[in-house]
Amino acid sequence: MKRCLAVGVFDLFHYGHLRLFKQIKQKEKNSKLIVAIQKDAFVFKYKPQIKLFYNENQRKEILNSIKEIDELIFYTEVNQIVKEVEFDIFCVGEDQIHKGFEEAILYCKSKNKKILRIKRTPHISSSDIREYLNHQKYNSNEIWG
Repeated sequence: MKRCLAVGVFDLFHYGHLRLFKQIKQKEKNSKLIVAIQKDAFVFKYKPQIKLFYNENQRKEILNSIKEIDELIFYTEVNQIVKEVEFDIFCVGEDQIHKGFEEAILYCKSKNKKILRIKRTPHISSSDIREYLNHQKYNSNEIWG
């Protein structure tokens, strides 16, 4: 059985996250999906201005209810977790392009691990939700969606 690894913060869980997991399971039938949740301290390290709505344990509880996910773990940095976990396929969203992901992908390629790029779900992202919620503070007549 192939083991797939996907990583992320997964704060403000939304439809795009769910589609990510469903796409992985659809493309890699009969695989085991391991999802790594970034620990709070490291989210703040890279995005000190961010306000997390859920702490890492709450995010884990939310993700634990998703049937496509077979195992949940925590991680600190993406270029390290790929060296610590046993997996065959690294599943990467097309928007996951920062230096840590570049290093992780290079490492995976050097170890002959498959890279599975997943397209984003159009018109939805955690950044969009945050922007909308911030806008709502000033204009309460709009409805999301």
